Amino acid sequence: MSEKRAPKPSPLAGEGASRSEAGEGPRIPAGAGILEPSACRSLRSRLSSPARGEGKGRRLTGATSIDPLMRRRARELRRRMTDAERKLWFALRDRRFARFKFRRRAPIGRFIADFICFERRLVIEVDGGQHADSLSDLRRDRWFAANGYRVLRFWNNEVLKNLDGVMTLLADTLGVKDWP
Repeated sequence: MSEKRAPKPSPLAGEGASRSEAGEGPRIPAGAGILEPSACRSLRSRLSSPARGEGKGRRLTGATSIDPLMRRRARELRRRMTDAERKLWFALRDRRFARFKFRRRAPIGRFIADFICFERRLVIEVDGGQHADSLSDLRRDRWFAANGYRVLRFWNNEVLKNLDGVMTLLADTLGVKDWP
């Protein structure tokens, strides 16, 4: 009952599979104009456009590339913001605060900043009680300082109960004179 099957050809070219078996399509001589559609793609199909925000050729962090795991973690943290972070984000987003551009949960180096203004190299961290006397937060602050960032830390209850005070301190730090 056991049937022996012939081994499947390798999907990689150069490992015993022909070009068509490797998925590379037929070989076309140089200079031959192709007007008919190939077997794998129709003439109507277009290359997909880059995803939103890609293809502009600029990097905001100045780093080489961001680790995909860090990017995934930052996206997850953006989805699960605390009430205090949500309230502060509403005050900072869309250049609402003195026309400064802030980003939330941005990966920088090996850390993810809660909020960051790249223009002024300012990091804002909103912390809960678990961050009291945290050595890892001290290491983060040292790393940000060594890389030219200033760090402002606020407690969750400060943001929730005294947002105007938090914004006034932020305005003083950024040198904003015309903030109400």
